[in-house]
Amino acid sequence: MAIRGWRRPGAAVVAVLAAVCASGPERPQATGTASGPGPLPADRYSSTTQDYQRAKRASALLVRQCMAKRGHPDFPLDPRDPTDPIVAAMVSTDYGALDLAAARRWGYGWDPEKSVVSEPKGRRMTGAEYVDVPACNAEADRQLMRGIDVQKDWIYAGQRATEVDKAVKGDPRLRAAFEVWSRCMAERGFIGYPDPIAAYSDDAWQRDSDGNTLHTRRERATAAADVTCKRRHHTTELWHEVRAQNQAADISQHRDRYAAGLRALRAYRANIAAVLRRPGQ
Repeated sequence: MAIRGWRRPGAAVVAVLAAVCASGPERPQATGTASGPGPLPADRYSSTTQDYQRAKRASALLVRQCMAKRGHPDFPLDPRDPTDPIVAAMVSTDYGALDLAAARRWGYGWDPEKSVVSEPKGRRMTGAEYVDVPACNAEADRQLMRGIDVQKDWIYAGQRATEVDKAVKGDPRLRAAFEVWSRCMAERGFIGYPDPIAAYSDDAWQRDSDGNTLHTRRERATAAADVTCKRRHHTTELWHEVRAQNQAADISQHRDRYAAGLRALRAYRANIAAVLRRPGQ
């Protein structure tokens, strides 16, 4: 259930929302209060936080070179937009709240003193630069995606993740586990949400434009009960097991296509490395 604030390596603006349970080769960095229960079979087919950071650096270098050719020789590596965009970033593990201490203090949000989305460090773009930068972003993307069939191979893992997620949600073991968790919540005096995702995303928490919540007493108590019920009934562990089994089965069934997606990811990494190895970088 991780909804993450991120800036795509070839984009000029900060994305408002990334997908729920974001998956696929270009995964943004997530910031959470507790890690999940461990790796999953499909993880190797998706890019890592390190991939994202390296791609961001490579893209910035390519954009700066492109902008210099367009008459902007001092274009910054990490520019700000002429006006600041609205950013929404909700962060968690894929299983919702897991850290009891953090839940008790921050509910379904986080410490507002901690930055969730890194702010650009460079100066603001000028109006003229802002006009030219989309073309340079597109050119940087083309270079980083060189030799990759985007429509067939690059997005395959993400497409399958959506289908696998549907199977996971319909798994009778998980439905039964969520029912037990829901009763636990109700017995403790809270809403018997159908699942932890519903608890995390309740509109009652009134998320701000940055995705953070109000940290009300009710929210914090609900989040703490959520974590406690998960721990008491091993909800997260079973959830993780169901996901792992469904992913492994899907990979086995579509092995050739997953292999092609992995080759695309490796080509992407090679393209990034080539840019970062260039003299002067």
